[in-house]
Amino acid sequence: MLSSKAKYAVRAARLLAERSPGGGWIQAANIAEEEVIPRKFLEIILAQLRDHGLVESRRGAQGGYKLLRDPGSISVADLIRIVDGPLALTPCASRTRFRQCSDCVDIHKCRLQHLMQQARDAVANVLENCSLAQLANAPLPGRTRRTAPRKAKPVTPARTGLRTGKPRDAERRGSSSAQS
Repeated sequence: MLSSKAKYAVRAARLLAERSPGGGWIQAANIAEEEVIPRKFLEIILAQLRDHGLVESRRGAQGGYKLLRDPGSISVADLIRIVDGPLALTPCASRTRFRQCSDCVDIHKCRLQHLMQQARDAVANVLENCSLAQLANAPLPGRTRRTAPRKAKPVTPARTGLRTGKPRDAERRGSSSAQS
């Protein structure tokens, strides 16, 4: 499962990518407020991204953070690997940090390894093929533009589940006595 730290890293980097064309500096406090990330936690994440050469930092009133690389060249997978490590669900499925699982009896007889490698490849394919630039420019989910507002449908007894006239039991009694 993706850690909160990795989610925050992706959200902060996405915001930096959105602001990247202007090249201005964004203070950690502004990122924290806009993305609803605890500030101290964010500063640790940004320092980690800085140490890996993705962001640049500058102190002072005119300082803050900005991306060092083009947002189109940074994948979401890059960010997750920096913060959480390998994308694989098990160590034996990892391409970057392969090792035998601690509870594995014989890796050559493992029936799960191939499946875990397929899962890792599918996840990596999606995350490696999504750049920060794409993420920053993606439309918000569930938000579509409409040319005209929808008109509300009138509320009728049939739509609310209410019946008009006699209650059902009375209708049944009336129809059964008429048939007798």
